[in-house]
Amino acid sequence: MYLIWVAEALRPRLALQCWMESMGSRSTRLQRSDKPSTPVLPAMFGRYEAMVGRELSQAVPLLPLAELSNVMRYHLGWVDRHGQPAASPASQGKALRPTLCVFACQALDGDSALALPAAAALELIHNFSLIHDDIQDQGYERRHQPTVWSLWGAPRALVAGDAMQSVGDLSALNCAGVGVPPAVALKVSGILTESYLEMIEGQCRDLVFETKTTITVDQYLEMIALKTGALIRSAVEIGSLLATGDSATTAAFANFGSYLGRAFQIRDDFLGIWGDEKATGKTADGDIRQRKKSFPVVYALENCLGPSGRELSRIYGAGNQAEMEESDVVRVREVLDQVGAAGHCQQLTERSASQALEALLGVELAPWARTEIEELVHFLSRREF
Repeated sequence: MYLIWVAEALRPRLALQCWMESMGSRSTRLQRSDKPSTPVLPAMFGRYEAMVGRELSQAVPLLPLAELSNVMRYHLGWVDRHGQPAASPASQGKALRPTLCVFACQALDGDSALALPAAAALELIHNFSLIHDDIQDQGYERRHQPTVWSLWGAPRALVAGDAMQSVGDLSALNCAGVGVPPAVALKVSGILTESYLEMIEGQCRDLVFETKTTITVDQYLEMIALKTGALIRSAVEIGSLLATGDSATTAAFANFGSYLGRAFQIRDDFLGIWGDEKATGKTADGDIRQRKKSFPVVYALENCLGPSGRELSRIYGAGNQAEMEESDVVRVREVLDQVGAAGHCQQLTERSASQALEALLGVELAPWARTEIEELVHFLSRREF
């Protein structure tokens, strides 16, 4: 019996060790070929897509002012700019946060229906932030289509984003309407609100970083833990809360979500510079031309000394607001290559992925759930879009 107990206790850790060895072998292949194999989108995205879509369509009302409804529905990929049904749903994105919420609930033997209002709320809050981010970044394209502000102007886009936030808040409270105890529904709403306050703080820090070239990697990681990580963390935290009242389990999932959010964002930063624009939906060199202080650039600013470091500081300096010259784009790429920024991106992504898996070692999960978690972590750390 003792040997059986030991075997069961070691099984999650052995699974993690095997996964890390697999990641290590993939990393070796990456160094040899510089062309990592593209992982397949995990099954959970397809499994929950229809139910999350239905919940979202019920959550977003047809407002008396049709123009406002159309703007919101356009951003969500449901209609075109004229309010007609969209020919393709491709612009809807991966719906990562609602998928994580429903999955976390189901992985702990919870009823997925209980998580749907919160899942819709997470997606709506995320999209309100995207509408506002596009205004602040002056981004003209998202998910292969023109951004809301670029079509309707910043004032109307701000209103649409505010409306999306309000609808998200209402959707979170609607958990009580599907059988969730009122006290738990209020806790769900509180977790969501606190997380998007963190998200907003992270966005403010990011805006401050635009005027600095002395940002450290640690400061950057603190910022993305708020801007990106908070909502991803809350997605799995809420899903686990709706499935179980065990505080240790919920805390483990929240910890998992924090590391997953870091892996997701660092990979996003990698794709913003070295990704295929056909896959990412972003223009080539867009992040460099916009002088975004993403992880590769922050790493280079902190670690590149001498003339190259001074030149990078000049290009990204606060007073340098002119459109970036082609020669400067080329020079930025040269400096990033010089300090090995791409490799450090992938190393941090893989380390964060490993830490995410470690966070759930003490949680009892069915084999199918643990397998899908490993598939999810691998996908997010190696995705091409």
